[in-house]
Amino acid sequence: MSHYKDYGFVHDGATHMHKDIYAPLLKHLAPSKTSPVLDLGCGNGSIVRFLLAQDYDAYGTDASPKGIEIAEKLNPGRFAIQDLAADELPQHLKQIKFKTIISTEVIEHLYDPRTFIRFCKQILIENGGGSLILTTPYHGYLKNLMIALSGKWDRHADPLWDGGHIKLWSKHTLSQLVEEQGFKVIGFEGCGRVPYVWKSMMLIAEISHA
Repeated sequence: MSHYKDYGFVHDGATHMHKDIYAPLLKHLAPSKTSPVLDLGCGNGSIVRFLLAQDYDAYGTDASPKGIEIAEKLNPGRFAIQDLAADELPQHLKQIKFKTIISTEVIEHLYDPRTFIRFCKQILIENGGGSLILTTPYHGYLKNLMIALSGKWDRHADPLWDGGHIKLWSKHTLSQLVEEQGFKVIGFEGCGRVPYVWKSMMLIAEISHA
């Protein structure tokens, strides 16, 4: 975690992006609510709490000590501090057979996203295969052109935001990232606004036991 910059969580509320993510997330989760769901990069635990309220068996890890402190106060035992570049889960989560991993608005903050996807693959393969659901801010030609023409690129990709976005993903590059590790992309959905200028995007992928 030598390169980690804490996000600075100060409350247990959802971020401004979550309202656009909740409905598509529920649509793409497995129908069985008894199958545990792992939220990697869970922040202050707001999405885990949302899933628990929908009767899912959800858990989360994050590199932010403050975020996990907030999360644990409301749902003790379901969270752990973790460097997302690590190659194993925290001890009390290792024995849980996660068949679904979600990671929302996280991968754009990672220096080494390939290592992160390999970690997701390792967890799912060990449990017989499963699903990976990723969300990240959407970037495509039309949206990027509109941002540039409006003169808002410095604000959108602010290099002065400590702990901010390191990589900007498109549907193509995010698909390539997971396919390199043997995942099969089975779904894609834009989240928020109108088509092709979406706020965010959701990619759903699956991997079978090797």
